[in-house]
Amino acid sequence: MKIGNIELPKYAALAPLAGVADRAMREISREYGAVWTVGEMTSSKGLSYGSKKSAELLEINEAERPTAVQLFGSEPEVMAEAAKMALEYKPDAIDINFGCPVPKIAGNGGGSALMKDPELAGRIVRAVVDAVDIPVTVKFRAGWDNEHLNAVEFACICEANGASALTVHGRTRTQMYAPPVNWDIIRRVKEAVSVPVIGNGDVVSPESAKALYEQTGCDLVMVGRGAMGNPWIFKRIAHYMETGELLPEPTPEERMAVLKKHIKLLCQYKGEYTGMREARKHSSWYIKGMRGAAEFRRECGALETPEDLENLIDKVLLASENEGEF
Repeated sequence: MKIGNIELPKYAALAPLAGVADRAMREISREYGAVWTVGEMTSSKGLSYGSKKSAELLEINEAERPTAVQLFGSEPEVMAEAAKMALEYKPDAIDINFGCPVPKIAGNGGGSALMKDPELAGRIVRAVVDAVDIPVTVKFRAGWDNEHLNAVEFACICEANGASALTVHGRTRTQMYAPPVNWDIIRRVKEAVSVPVIGNGDVVSPESAKALYEQTGCDLVMVGRGAMGNPWIFKRIAHYMETGELLPEPTPEERMAVLKKHIKLLCQYKGEYTGMREARKHSSWYIKGMRGAAEFRRECGALETPEDLENLIDKVLLASENEGEF
């Protein structure tokens, strides 16, 4: 598929998970087969006010490419200015967030709140498209609630205003991340527009990725929570789609090696203090399903130094070795 002039292979992309899809996560995901990544959502107002924290979210490494930065906001002029500022970081595309359901974003008119005002959303897309010379993509939901499933109308407005690709999360804002996910509305969006459509929602395995492709006809699938502590899901999806065979789950040694590399990158990009505190959640995701995971998760929550992580990994591997399985 093509996003503007960007040619992407199949099969799966990393979703712009707030607080998760940072440079380290994106780099690891690309290494394990993600064909496209989108960075954490960044406030257009924060950028325009000179927020250092907002600007840091836009930093990109060459190992991540191709990648997009994601902006949110409700004012066309501010979004356009933020998009121009984002060009300094040389993203391959700008993604607009019309899907975030959290109250502090949607409650202030950003994210999924724009689904209640498609006309304003269209003006935001047009303003950003006119402001930059790279592709502009849009991520949104099935609708605000079950009484307002307007994703098809919304998609057509975004396309008409210049969006190069659309990502549809098959849940409403009121659902947040609760089941069920509505893949049918992704299919309907795909049938209604001519630009590429990326399907998102409950892709947690190679089998679910294939089912989303088959049921919606989407051009690409996007993996969010299914990639947390599980970056090899991208490689496993590609292999399954191409051969129909499931690659084995990674061994305990492979899991811990990737965890160690992931946290090393976190500390490299954010400093040891911040990196190790963020390592706590990532470590708990990597050990999920392993022998003694419940006990080890408590230790994850107390990680403070790389040495702490080394000790935890040694314990996890010893437990796996003693049990003979994980």
